[in-house]
Amino acid sequence: MIYELRRYTLRPGTRDTLIELFEREFLDTQEATGMRVVAQFRDPGAPDTFTWIRAFPDMESRERSLTEFYTGPAWKAHREAARATMVDTDDVLLLRAVLVPPFAQADGEASPYRMTVFPVADGFAARLAELAPGGAACFVTEHAVNTYPQLPVREGENVFVWFTRGEEERALPGLDGFLTGPAQHFLLHPTERSRVR
Repeated sequence: MIYELRRYTLRPGTRDTLIELFEREFLDTQEATGMRVVAQFRDPGAPDTFTWIRAFPDMESRERSLTEFYTGPAWKAHREAARATMVDTDDVLLLRAVLVPPFAQADGEASPYRMTVFPVADGFAARLAELAPGGAACFVTEHAVNTYPQLPVREGENVFVWFTRGEEERALPGLDGFLTGPAQHFLLHPTERSRVR
């Protein structure tokens, strides 16, 4: 599976407007094209952001599904309302899951998640996953060519993304030799229709 981790910067005060529109008009219509919307989150520490994840079986199906959705009736009917909330939508990482199926135990009552994005040296992401027990999901960079260039992704980066369930920030000991820069930490709360709870 190929995953997109998308983090949007929004106009002040518009996040709930976008989430309501997204969950009413874009969630089921994206999935009808063959992609899977995995999770949607609010970040209480960054009220003008929206973080979400979608998945595709492979890069070829990603191209087909995105083409179908972004030329389809739901996006055409509501894109201007969605764009009116957005400042930047280019903070996007292409990822693949490592070790275990992501969010395999994430059903039931909604819980906050900690997401940490570690910039790592090339070739060390899988080793980091072995050092990250108890994670709800572990992802590494997918270095495939972007098959839908109309939607930019961050290129030339190598990251390890670690999700843990709960508000507590957890440390991974022994990382210094793997990192190429400071980690980014986010506290995320699932939205009402997020599959990840």
